[in-house]
Order: sequence, then C-alpha cells, then structure tokens
Amino acid sequence: MCKFSDVPASFDAMLKFSEAYAKRTGTFFCIDPGVTAVVIEGLAQHKDQYGAPLCPCRHYDDKVKEVSNTYWNCPCVPMRERRECHCMLFLPQDSDFAGSNQLLDVNILLQSIS
Repeated sequence: MCKFSDVPASFDAMLKFSEAYAKRTGTFFCIDPGVTAVVIEGLAQHKDQYGAPLCPCRHYDDKVKEVSNTYWNCPCVPMRERRECHCMLFLPQDSDFAGSNQLLDVNILLQSIS
C-alpha cells in the first residue's frame, strides 16, 4: 500500500483541487473509484506535461493548442456552465453513477491505478 508521502505532487494537487471543486459545486465523485483515479491521474499528467489540467477523456490533435484555448482545461467550460462533466469526475447527486463522497481516500485511488 502506498503511503500518502509517496504520492506525486501533481496527483496530490489535482486530488485537492477535485475535492474542493466537488464541495464548491455540490457534485460527487463516481461510485467506481477507478474512474475517479484514472481521471485525476490524467489531469495530473497533463498538468505536468502541458502546464494545465487538460481533460484526459478527450482526443486532441494538438494538446498544446487545446491547453491555450482553455476550453477543455479542468474544470472545462461545459462543467462550469452546465455542470456537465464528460469524464464523470464531478457528478450531480441524482446521477446513477454518483457516489456519496466529496472527499477521496488517496490509498484507494492509488490502488485503482496500480
């Protein structure tokens, strides 16, 4: 089992961002922690590679260009404007896929992506 101190800084930053954003928007994480873990890991990787948490659930011909457009940087425009998260990271309470958590257990997330 991974200790919290072993968590990469970018993953930890995206985890904290996700928890704060879920609380602020009244959204919840997916009932399947594997989905949440993969999305947070993707956001962290994009933040490291491109300087912004570009949505990891979409295909881009040019990720650098997409980052500069800011439309798909998390939280993306559809999430900010309509509370629609393509990645299923931030779900409304009435979603069939929403769990009951706005806080995450880092060890469960890391086990999901190991």
